Amino acid sequence: MRGILAGDRGFLSRAITLVESRRPDDRRRAEELLNRLLPHAGKAHRIGITGVPGVGKSTLIDSLGSRLIARGHRLAVLAVDPTSVRTGGSILGDKTRMARLAASDAAFIRPSPSGGALGGVARTTRETMLLCEAAGFDILIVETVGVGQSEVVVAEMVDLFLLLVLPGAGDELQGLKKGVLELADIIAVNKADGDNLARARQAARHSMNALRILEPAHPDWRTPVLLVSAREGSGLDALWEKITEHRRIFTASSAFATRRRSQQIRWFHRLLDERLERLLREHPAVARLLPEMEREVEAGRITPTLAVTRIMEVFLGGTGRASPQKPKVPPIRSRNPKRSRP
Repeated sequence: MRGILAGDRGFLSRAITLVESRRPDDRRRAEELLNRLLPHAGKAHRIGITGVPGVGKSTLIDSLGSRLIARGHRLAVLAVDPTSVRTGGSILGDKTRMARLAASDAAFIRPSPSGGALGGVARTTRETMLLCEAAGFDILIVETVGVGQSEVVVAEMVDLFLLLVLPGAGDELQGLKKGVLELADIIAVNKADGDNLARARQAARHSMNALRILEPAHPDWRTPVLLVSAREGSGLDALWEKITEHRRIFTASSAFATRRRSQQIRWFHRLLDERLERLLREHPAVARLLPEMEREVEAGRITPTLAVTRIMEVFLGGTGRASPQKPKVPPIRSRNPKRSRP
């Protein structure tokens, strides 16, 4: 614990490995460590960045992050990598694309495999954020795998959600059809340079038109659309000014604290659901019954509802039977039965 509070990167890396472990004994140690560090966390500015593959998320983080470090900030980047199909581990591509940050002592980059988690967010991303905050990093950036309906998970763990858009990608409503545009606190059209500038301006107009049909999340904040070039560095100062302005407005109106509290509650329920499902699937009797129920449901011999009922009976210690049975249907009785004659 002392090593983490001192900002020791070696201790921080080992602590993150501990919270990422699925071993029961490691999980207990991780829970104890996190609870002790909780009073030292929560002060960082949490930013989520998403966008379609190839939009330049890593390049933007490298360029913007280098500027923030030059201003005296300490930056932690949680780059959630796609899980390797062969090894199950992280592909680790983002660390090579953030060369300047990787070489800085004021930056900490932690690629971790998504593991199939909802929204491409690693299972323990929130716990890793807490550890980084306790280690003294005042800006946290969560870079997600890509855009999708499940990116709402990212919005539920950050203070600001930034959507990057490509110029001239052929879809002027990138993200809107997947429900991401309405989650964005800021939209930035990246690669707005050279021959792309005209297409970037057009993409910005399309995004602004799409935003008009959406209700603002806060009365004093309308999602701005900016033009940036991560490669050339243009527009990044204006982007950071908007990010800090967003924090000032939300903090002044207590919306910032309300958002943090509601995120904690939602995460609590998400973890509770995950733990209950794991307990259910690891139950020996359920593990034996589940394959048979799947076969019976697939063959159409039993309804999914009845299959779930039988599994829950077994899990709760009832008398659920493995062999499928037809449910007993009570006889239908008239509401006004005729009295029998004497």
